[in-house]
Amino acid sequence: MSELKQELKEKIIEQLNLEDVAIEEIKDTDPLFGEGLGLDSIDALELIVMLDKDYGIKLADPKQGKSIFESIETMAGYIKEHRSR
Repeated sequence: MSELKQELKEKIIEQLNLEDVAIEEIKDTDPLFGEGLGLDSIDALELIVMLDKDYGIKLADPKQGKSIFESIETMAGYIKEHRSR
């Protein structure tokens, strides 16, 4: 699963244009929103689109994203269980 976590970090940096963030700076268990990486609700929408486009995961309820997008760790676990691509 570490390959998936690395891939997620790269995709988040690219998708959200986080040019000033290095992959090494994102820890697997750091919060993505608020205190951690500092993402916001617009970023959450971008992540939902990324899940659909790259992994075939459609979130019916955007509120579901709150638990999925807690950290790289939780995202990777969810993708591993639910991916269709």
